[in-house]
Amino acid sequence: MEQSIVNMVGVKKKRRNKMIGPLHLAIPQGYIVVIVGENGSGKSTLINMLMQTVIPDEGDITWFGQSYPNGIPPEIKQQIGYVSEKSNLEEDHLTAEEVAAFRSYWYKDWDHVLFEKLMIGFNIPRHTKLTKMSKGERRKLEIAVALAPRPKLLLLDEPSSGLDPFAWKRMIDELQDYMQQGDTTILLSTHIVDEIKKLADFIILVHQGQLLGMVEKDSLMDNWKEVWIRSDRAMVENLPGIVQVEQEPANILRMITTECKKLENVLQASGIQLVKTRGLELDEILSLWIQRDGAVIAQSERGV
Repeated sequence: MEQSIVNMVGVKKKRRNKMIGPLHLAIPQGYIVVIVGENGSGKSTLINMLMQTVIPDEGDITWFGQSYPNGIPPEIKQQIGYVSEKSNLEEDHLTAEEVAAFRSYWYKDWDHVLFEKLMIGFNIPRHTKLTKMSKGERRKLEIAVALAPRPKLLLLDEPSSGLDPFAWKRMIDELQDYMQQGDTTILLSTHIVDEIKKLADFIILVHQGQLLGMVEKDSLMDNWKEVWIRSDRAMVENLPGIVQVEQEPANILRMITTECKKLENVLQASGIQLVKTRGLELDEILSLWIQRDGAVIAQSERGV
């Protein structure tokens, strides 16, 4: 994996009746990394800790290879863009033009040409106060002002919330275009499967405050598959990556594997007939991933 732009080591945060962490995470530079998990799983807390709007109780975080125990300095914050799940109330009575003027003062790399392009492309009303905008219009402005400083690290917490299908498509296109500059990293949380499919290079799965892992999306899609073979059930224990198995008529076994390529090699070497395979949908994979690894977490918390 490439150089990491963000590292978390042993990071913990107590939230109400839930513990987030310990989190051990390295975000590779130059990719779109998508955080996925159920509501309340800890996605927003993770992003807020990277913005230091939430301070960890334990552990260490580094940004661009450096730690900042006394707070991220302004010159580093200028390299980080952020779209929060909740809008910034301090800007409620500003117009889009006023928000841009204020933010451009603080960001030395503010790209006015890019901002104008986004304003026109997103059809954002320039002279309407944010309180008078629709949720979708305000969200489009928040994305535009996050991109305009050309940050090296872009943190997006449910960025498509409130967007109509046309604005959503535009957001996807703009993020993909922005990544073409080559040295940007995007960390994005979402629950929209199509968003994950279109954007993610890597997927992080969070469940009940714990990281279940980070996997390359294409590898996940290539290896998690449903497989039918002609054999008896006794063979299953020798097969790689089996997470689910069911006996069907005519001596057919239906299985789900996390290591399809290895499985196919084993079957060929063993002379076992592979009847057919089916690629799983991403939402199926994520659900099975939680069932498999989430059960391990639950057992460890119960001391089993």
